[in-house]
Amino acid sequence: MAEQQQGDLVIRPFTSGDRQGWDPLWQGYLTFYKASLPPEATDTTWARLLDPAEPMHGIAAVLDGEIVGIVHYIYHRSTWTPGNYCYLQDLFTSEKARNRGVGRALIEAVYERAKADGASRVYWLTHETNETAKVLYEKVASRSGFIQYRKVF
Repeated sequence: MAEQQQGDLVIRPFTSGDRQGWDPLWQGYLTFYKASLPPEATDTTWARLLDPAEPMHGIAAVLDGEIVGIVHYIYHRSTWTPGNYCYLQDLFTSEKARNRGVGRALIEAVYERAKADGASRVYWLTHETNETAKVLYEKVASRSGFIQYRKVF
C-alpha cells in the first residue's frame, strides 16, 4: 500500500519505528472495550503486524507527524468464495482526531488494500453500545444482520 495524503492527514502502513505511536492507541482501544492483555500478547500482535508472511496488517493515520489513528485487518479463507475475506479487526482514533474523517479514511484504506489484494468482502464487528462508531459505519457499509456467538477458552 502506498502512502496516501488527504490534506494534512497521511494514511500509510505501519513501519518498525511506529511502535511508540501505536502503543497508546492500542491501549486506548483496549481500555475502550474494558479489556487488558498481557504484554506478550501486545508484543506478538505488533510483530505480526510487521511480518509480511502474516495475514495480519496495520495502517496508521498520521497528522502533524503523530499517529492519531490505527486500523488492523486480517485476511482469511472463506467457503463461499475462491478469494479471501478481509476482517477489519480493530479501529481506533485519538480524541484529537475524532470528527476529522480519520476513521473513515482508515476504513477506506482497508477497502482499497483488500480490493487490490483480491478480497471479495471487508467486514467487522462493533459492540452494540458503540453508538459513535455506528454513525460512521452506517455511512460506509451495510449491516449484515448476523449475530455473533462465541465460546472463549
